[in-house]
Amino acid sequence: MAARESVAVPASPATEDDLRATPQDGQKYELVDGEIRVSPGGGRHSLVSLRLASRLHVFVTEHAAGYAFDSSMGFRLPGGNVRSPDASFVAAGRFPHSQPPEDFGDLAPDLAVEVLSPSERPRLVLDKVGEYLECGVRLVWVIDPRKAKAVVYRSVSDVTELTADDDLDGGDVLPGFRCRLGEIL
Repeated sequence: MAARESVAVPASPATEDDLRATPQDGQKYELVDGEIRVSPGGGRHSLVSLRLASRLHVFVTEHAAGYAFDSSMGFRLPGGNVRSPDASFVAAGRFPHSQPPEDFGDLAPDLAVEVLSPSERPRLVLDKVGEYLECGVRLVWVIDPRKAKAVVYRSVSDVTELTADDDLDGGDVLPGFRCRLGEIL
């Protein structure tokens, strides 16, 4: 009996409705290039993300600077992708009617934070950073809890590496915000 050949039938590109239908299982899902991608986090990833998002929230609330979000906030980027940074900030006055949307945001955040999980592929993270910068994100922090470091991107050519003793600094994107990296790791 001859082996049967299997022919792959291309699936339709995933949609925002498919993204909304993903399970509430603690994983982070994004719509990227017509595919649903999942980023498993883990305990340490979640803790670092929460610590930073909490500090951002307290700061932006006290200073009426805008809105801080955790990874459940998705942003529709101009290329059609819906990205959900692990933490993010949108300055006051950028949302229509000065309120965050019920659904995904139709803008790029001012600050996007990605906390690396052990299974995250470096190439995909760099692709995400490039997309953020290309779409107008003014500041990107990529935090690596295992290596106790962070990389700060203001552009593709303005890149700074930080150690646990250094401060994450909001600069002109979030003036006055400072947080020692080691305090959130």
